[in-house]
Amino acid sequence: MFRAITALMLREMATTHGKATGGYVWRLAEPVLGILLFSYIAGLAFRAPSLGISFPIFFAGGWLPYLCFNDIQRQVASSIMQTRYLLTYPAVTLIDAIAARAVLALITQVAIFYLIVSALEFTLTTDTSYRFERIIAGMCMAAALGLGIGIFNCFFWHYFPVWQRIWNILTRPLMLLSGVLFIYEDVPADYQDLIWWNPLVHITGYVRSGFFTSYEPAWVSFTYVYLFALIPGVIGLFFLLHFYRRILSML
Repeated sequence: MFRAITALMLREMATTHGKATGGYVWRLAEPVLGILLFSYIAGLAFRAPSLGISFPIFFAGGWLPYLCFNDIQRQVASSIMQTRYLLTYPAVTLIDAIAARAVLALITQVAIFYLIVSALEFTLTTDTSYRFERIIAGMCMAAALGLGIGIFNCFFWHYFPVWQRIWNILTRPLMLLSGVLFIYEDVPADYQDLIWWNPLVHITGYVRSGFFTSYEPAWVSFTYVYLFALIPGVIGLFFLLHFYRRILSML
């Protein structure tokens, strides 16, 4: 299983942007350059962040866990489509395909996180003291949520193709509702109870507490986030194991 997952990861790295100059490096460079550019531009409009003195570092504290969740769930959701030919071989299982894409996406996001934070620290005066145990715990929640939702979507995207279109519509405003540009405490009290149900708000809030030692989001619930990841993941995996052969015949 380890050899199969490793081989699938190497194949993914070789085929991603395989025809572009630089190859897999662009998988790292594109989000890094995009986030740095957006954070600096947004910093001109939001000169006073809710926490700290630097908007780019405030933005990174919310965007990076959101990006981690979104990339992992997207990569896992497309596991069958991207490895459909390999899944016809007995040596490659569905679990191998899902694990390979999830692990590679996680490694990629860790590298992106390190590159972006290092670049911001090198170019800006951030006055930030990091609590790495909180950052790691928050990113673990983001990865778990991405895996759970990704497995759920892996079945429903392929078995009911219309679900992918519905999902894209429903999640289009997700970044704006997930605490990327604000903190939970900035939300009017009448809406706090409503936005609390978005698990990404818990993740971005907890990661930000790792960037800013003065921030203590006591409202964050690890149990809620992991249940939100576990339940869809179990449902999706159950249906995948029973119907993925039929899905392969539909592709």
